[in-house]
Amino acid sequence: MRIGEEISGETLKQYIARLERLEDEKKAILEDIREVFSEAKGLGFDTKAIRKILKIRKTDQNQLAEEEAILEIYKRALGMVEDEV
Repeated sequence: MRIGEEISGETLKQYIARLERLEDEKKAILEDIREVFSEAKGLGFDTKAIRKILKIRKTDQNQLAEEEAILEIYKRALGMVEDEV
């Protein structure tokens, strides 16, 4: 919509209603996610590790391999990893 064009009040209301509904759904989903993490923590799982696993599973495998290789190079350069014999 360009400046100066007439705005359809009904169309705008529909967009606002859709966005509000989606925001409510997003809020409910975020609450569900928090609850699942809380349940996992209650069973003794490390939620930081779970979050990291989720991130890894979303990452492209080639990109992940490249990131791990770079991290290994940096760790070796800093003396954080002993060279294997």
